[in-house]
Amino acid sequence: MHGRFLRPCEKGGAATGPSPVDRRKTGSKHHLVCDGKGTPLHVITTAANVNDITQPLALIDGIPPVAGRVGAPRQRPEAVLGDKAYDSRAVRRELRKRRIMPVISRKGAPNIKGLGKLRYVVEQTFALLHQFKRLAVRWERCLELHDALVSLGCSLICWRRLKKTGA
Repeated sequence: MHGRFLRPCEKGGAATGPSPVDRRKTGSKHHLVCDGKGTPLHVITTAANVNDITQPLALIDGIPPVAGRVGAPRQRPEAVLGDKAYDSRAVRRELRKRRIMPVISRKGAPNIKGLGKLRYVVEQTFALLHQFKRLAVRWERCLELHDALVSLGCSLICWRRLKKTGA
């Protein structure tokens, strides 16, 4: 696909795949990591049929450095919260290697108490991101253009948050 332009009659594009809901249509999905206040830190666009378990390490590695103490700023968050879709021994092991504490519900076990309230922050950030209609339904066939619009949407969310706090 690289170096070749899609014609208007061609369907799809990079990062599209069969929808898990409607097999006739192709689509894409956003994977998002945000801080405790809902500020988006990194977003990845994948095909609709890509499992969530394949993306957490790419999301974590894409987080920009977190501000911390002068002289020794943290490069990564201290802990990562996730639902049962991200439950995997490999993911937990890799997070611990990166000195990040995984707080992930285990499959087949009751949910971690209070994780739903924290998960709400991520869902709210998704809702803020998808209020931009160009992102809720992907019309662009060019992945780079779509990712640029996602970055613009995340920037607007951050700007509105800063404006609200008066910083």
